[in-house]
Amino acid sequence: MKKAKVIFLDRDGVINRGRGSDYVDSWHKFRFIPGSLKALKLLKEHGYRVIVISNQAGVAKGFYSLKDLSLLTRRMKEVVRTAGGKLDAVYYCPHQNEDRCACRKPKTGLFWRAHRRFGIPFKKTFVVGDSVRDIVAGKKLRCKTILVLSGREKLVRKREWEVQPDLVKRNLLKAVEWILRNDIHP
Repeated sequence: MKKAKVIFLDRDGVINRGRGSDYVDSWHKFRFIPGSLKALKLLKEHGYRVIVISNQAGVAKGFYSLKDLSLLTRRMKEVVRTAGGKLDAVYYCPHQNEDRCACRKPKTGLFWRAHRRFGIPFKKTFVVGDSVRDIVAGKKLRCKTILVLSGREKLVRKREWEVQPDLVKRNLLKAVEWILRNDIHP
């Protein structure tokens, strides 16, 4: 049986607009980035398993609860499903840097958790994120990496990045269109 193709996505700045120093802590602050719902639909139509892995330090800092995060995630998944897409799994790190957990990107604990559940071949998998920490995590796993400019990172800081992504695209839709045109999966 052929394994599903997989793509890992960060959430804030990739699927929805990040809010700078303000946390996306409730559904009324959640705004899909233009084209992201179409991108998620295209991934489903082309047989990709979509897994979201996102740092959510606002939980540890007390800005919102795990219950709030769960409710927001449920609504996000409903809207994605209604638009024709699917999020196969969503993993969050609720810690902050000082907690020294194994799951906060650029550490890879949540990716390995997804690997154990789905049997993901990292070398044939994409990591799409809006920050260098997403790219560092992807590189540690030997995934293909795409940095999108719809979130926190800007191309003018490219020389400062500790690692370089395999590709840079304007947003998730442009990244997905590139992936589908250049499908590297068997």
